Amino acid sequence: MISLQVFYQGHVQGVGFRFTVRHIAKGFDVIGWVRNLPDGRVELQVTGDEEEVRAFLDQVGQSENKLNEPIAARGFEIRHD
Repeated sequence: MISLQVFYQGHVQGVGFRFTVRHIAKGFDVIGWVRNLPDGRVELQVTGDEEEVRAFLDQVGQSENKLNEPIAARGFEIRHD
């Protein structure tokens, strides 16, 4: 198992990026969440088997940070906090 934090920047807010990520996640055995940040970036946290997480992120594109703890989520969510 691996847990990663990923940030996306550029034109990612207001274009359905979070919904696209959630749709992609449905095709993989991963859990996590995605949310907009006040600075214009989008944050994603994901947990799963390393191969599955890497394949998922390959579909989305990434700039990742390894997390020390598993993510607390049910399925894959869009967060509004």
